[in-house]
Formats: sequence, C-alpha cells, structure tokens
Amino acid sequence: MRIYRSALFLEQTGIFNKSLIHADRFYVTVGAGKEKEFWERKIDTVKNEKLLPFSRNRYYRGKMLTSADFDAEQLYGLGKRQFMNRMVNGTGIICGLGVVNLDDLSLLVESGAAVDGLGREIVVESAVVKKLSAVTGFEQLRTCDAYLCIRYRETETQPVYALTEQEDGREYEYNRIEEGYELFLQDVEAAGRRYEAETEFFTGAVLLENADYEIRLKLPAAICKGHYVKIVLEVVKVSDAGSSLFYEGILQTSALSMPDGGRELHIQLENILLSHGQKLVKEYWMLAQPQALDESGLVLKPGSVKALIGGEEAEVRSGLCCRVNVVEDTPALLAGRGTGSVSMELRGMGEDAGFVALAKITLMRTDSAYLITQVDEKSVKTYIPTLRDAWKRMEYNAYFCPRFPFYEHEKDETVHREDGGMEEADPLRTAPRIETGIVEIPLGERARKGDICYSAQVMHGLGKGNVFVQVGSQYLEEQESGGNEETTVFGNPALFESKRTQACAEAAVKVLNDRGAFVVALRLLRDVKQLILTYRWMAVRCDSERLQEEIEHDIDRSISVVTPTVALAEKESYLFRITYHNMKPCPVSYELTEPGSGEVTQDGVYTAPSREGIYEIRIYCTDHPMICTYAYAIVKKKKMNGRGDL
Repeated sequence: MRIYRSALFLEQTGIFNKSLIHADRFYVTVGAGKEKEFWERKIDTVKNEKLLPFSRNRYYRGKMLTSADFDAEQLYGLGKRQFMNRMVNGTGIICGLGVVNLDDLSLLVESGAAVDGLGREIVVESAVVKKLSAVTGFEQLRTCDAYLCIRYRETETQPVYALTEQEDGREYEYNRIEEGYELFLQDVEAAGRRYEAETEFFTGAVLLENADYEIRLKLPAAICKGHYVKIVLEVVKVSDAGSSLFYEGILQTSALSMPDGGRELHIQLENILLSHGQKLVKEYWMLAQPQALDESGLVLKPGSVKALIGGEEAEVRSGLCCRVNVVEDTPALLAGRGTGSVSMELRGMGEDAGFVALAKITLMRTDSAYLITQVDEKSVKTYIPTLRDAWKRMEYNAYFCPRFPFYEHEKDETVHREDGGMEEADPLRTAPRIETGIVEIPLGERARKGDICYSAQVMHGLGKGNVFVQVGSQYLEEQESGGNEETTVFGNPALFESKRTQACAEAAVKVLNDRGAFVVALRLLRDVKQLILTYRWMAVRCDSERLQEEIEHDIDRSISVVTPTVALAEKESYLFRITYHNMKPCPVSYELTEPGSGEVTQDGVYTAPSREGIYEIRIYCTDHPMICTYAYAIVKKKKMNGRGDL
C-alpha cells in the first residue's frame, strides 16, 4: 500500500480527474490493484490528452525526490512540446509517408514524419513493406473501403534488475521507453465524419433543401474591397432515389460584380444526376467593388428561381440569402484574423484523436481471398506546411497565375452604363488593358484550299464594348543551331523567308461587342494536312477617348433604377440596382416615403410588408440629395394552387 501526497502527480497520472480535486494537498490511499493498473497505464498517460493548465515541479532544499517527481518533470516537457505541436503546427504529415501498391496483396509505406491530433511526433525512419492481411484491424473490416492509418506507440525496452522488490514478484524493470508507430486499418464508415468547429469566417445560405437534394451557398462573411472573392455552390445528394436535378436562379448583389461588369450571378444546373452522398461543387468569382458599403447582401431575384427534381417542380427559396461585410483589409490580414480568432476549445474539438490517415484502400473480396484495387492518397492526406520548405512553395507558386489574370488597380473608379454594365473610368489612367491567349481552330480530316473554318466563341475578359482583337499564327520553327523555337507571326507570314512560315491561311476576327467575345475565321490558301491550326490572340481595350468626351461635355447628372417597378409577395425581398448617368458612382441612400411600407437597407435590399399595396422608395445620392429617383413595389398576397404549392 502506498500513500500519495501530490495532487499534481495524481492528476497527471490519470488516477483522479482534476475536476474532482478541490484541495491543494491531501492524502489518498490507493490499493495494490489500482496501483498496478496505474503502473501498466503509466506509459500511455505520458501524452497530454487534454488542454489542462501546466504545472512545473517545484524544488526546494531538502526535498525528497521520488519517481513521481521525475515523472512529473518529464510530463511537463512532453506536454509543452505536444501542446505547441497541436496549436501551432496542427495535425498532418510533415514529409514522406507515401503509400505505394506493390501488388494485389502488399503495400509499401515510405519513410517520413507526422504529427497526430494530440501533438505527438510519429517518425517512420525507413520504408516498410506490409501484407495488408498482416496490418492491425484487417480482420475487423466489414466493408471494401478502409483507411490505412498510423498512430503513435510506445514500447518499454532494456529490462534491468530492480533494486526494490516489486509487489507483483517481478525482479526486473524496463529502463527505456522507445517511441515508435503502428499501422492499422479501419472501415471508412466506422471512421465517421471529422468534426469541424463552426467559425464566423464564412457565411452562406440554403437555396434548396428537400428529401433528394440540398443546394448550399458559401462565401467569406467579410470580403476585401478591390479583390476577387470566390462563391462556392455545393450540391449534395441526400437520398438513394435516382432522380435528376435542374436548378436556375439569378443572384443579385450591390457589392460584387462579374468580370464583365454585371451585378448578377446566373446560377444554372442542368441534368445533374448524383448518387447518394455524392457532392458537386461549382465555383464563381466576383469582384468586390471599391466603393461598396460596409455591409451588403446577396438576394435571389424574385421570379428567377426554378427547380425540378425528377421532372417535377420543387419548392424553392427566394429573397435575401445572406449578408456580408465589405472591409478595407487585405485578404491575408482578414484570413489571419478569421482563423486566429477561433478559441482553443473549438480548435481542440476539430482535431482527430491520436492517429493520422495515410490512404484510402479499396478492396475486392472473394470467399477465399482479397485484392487491392485502388490506393487513394489525395482525398485523405493533410500536410503541415513547414518553414523549411517555404521558399520551395513560393518558387513553385510563382509559376502559376491567378484564376482571373486581370490587371489590379488599387483605387479604380467606375462608371455605370445605362445597360447596367460597368466600365473603368479613371481619367488619369490612359494605359490600355490587354489580354492574350491561344485559340485552336479545327480544320477537319480533308482540309482543302479555299475551305473556310471557324473557331468557337472566345471570351477575351475585357468586358462588353469595343475591343480590338488581332490573331497571329503560332508554330515551332527549326533553328540552325538545332532545336525548335516557338514563333508567332501577326500579319502575312509569307514575308518571312523560312520555309516553315509559308502562308497556309488568311484570318479574320469578328468581335461580339455585347458578349465580350470574338470568333476567328480562316480561309485556307493551300491544302493542309493538320487537323488543327493554333493561333495566338491579343485583345486591347482603351477607353481614354470616351472618358475624354465625358469630361469635356457638361451634361446634367442623374441616377435611375434599373427596374423601377417590381411585383413582390408579402415579406419577399428585392435588390434595387442603380444606374449612374454622366457621373461617377457615389454612395446612395434609400428611404421609404410612408411608414409601414416595409424595410429597406442601405445597400438597396427592400423587404415587403405583410399587407398588400403599392409602396414608394426614394433613392438619392448621399452627398447630393437633389439627385434622386423613385422605385415602386407592388405587394400582393401569395396564391395557392390546388396542390398546395405557391
């Protein structure tokens, strides 16, 4: 029988929970059976499974040191390091640990290192080959889809003679604890879904929710002015029914614009057929306007939303989807604040407990054997970015351009056209906007002299309006020193002496001003054996002449509503969009001319009241109240059909 005086020791060894300890020092008697269980579990409790307050061992003159004090000393150092691993580095793979399918029965796990959800380091010092049937957990698999995981494991080694007699009769104790690892398998279904703590960094809305499909919208809750923001649309199949999905709707916003300047995002999903649990993700990019209000909203345009599931009409949602904040911060600062504001408890809840997944293994089973059919690492592995590889990542990222390679202007001002589009209008900036790319024109199998061939429509990315587009033939030219060099010739390539530059076609470009696109036509000047001709195109836009005309002409300024009169149902929302005439965009204010007319926000989202009527909304420039216009909402009750639908 032993008597322990240290509450810290009992707490860290796991004999008592800290929440049950109310005194700084006390006496507790532990039976031989409990003590034996403790010593067997001592190795496993060297991990700090909970984020408890740290306590150091205090030394004083004349203190008698026992194994408990040295255990506490080790636990403090281990706990601190594992705490920093967990909070700073996170969970995942540091390097290596690739999984290779050697044959139908065996796997190779490469050397590497990882950190598990408890902050413990897992190191595989050399590659290991395993028969899948020899991996822990194989006999317990119930399905053909399993995760190959790795976890931290400690082993007692180096038995030495014990000076004191052990109660269990053993004469030896283990002198070292060897840190290692263990590979194991678990069913994908048994692994469950990883919990992710909710944060205020993202916002969104449910666009469709029924027994077969769910459509959800997700975007950052705060967006940065002058930067592109990604809007994610997720479609999830939640049933086993073999029904298809059709969905369309128009998302309106005053703070974001499409690359062509429009303020409406057209969402269209056609003939979507998913299996149970399958997910379809679509991404849309919009530009946050520099002059946007601090708070704005996304609204589904009334009357534009329609959904069909299995050919039958489904109930849809319209009106206000969600609200977003528009800030002056940079994306890096905003992302740092959003991720760093998560509390320690929430961050700990989102961690996996004690293992790291390496790959998803798909098996094909028979009555007497099994075969490994697929090893998937990409959908399973998570990597920890290290400072050591920061320069490599920067160098690698430098070879890629952004999703939308538009020129960035820190303080762009814009002018709205009467058709609702937008044109860049900074009189001090006269440099043209230029875009370039490659277009491939199919010729067919029997291309003969005189044939005319056309390309598909190509979006040049400069928006609607007058744009100059030129194309040049692109090919590889042989050099005298050996090798090939990529060459592009604008104009007549026959003027060059190289045999490879003999003109094979003459080209013309048709610019579709209202679509922001163009089409290339070729007339073959000789018989051509190629199936495809490659041309490089260059599009140039310069609005300096138009801007100069606006500056020189003193025309009355005014604003107008794109749709001045709308019909709404009770409590339905609508976004009123403003067009500026002969003036730069400026902040506008919205107000109701009569009490009880509903509600309107400062970014133009009007919500109808719960009674019928015709209501007036006054819209005026905040700095120039005399420049104003009016909008009208006709509110009617919702009508029900015989089936009970709207």
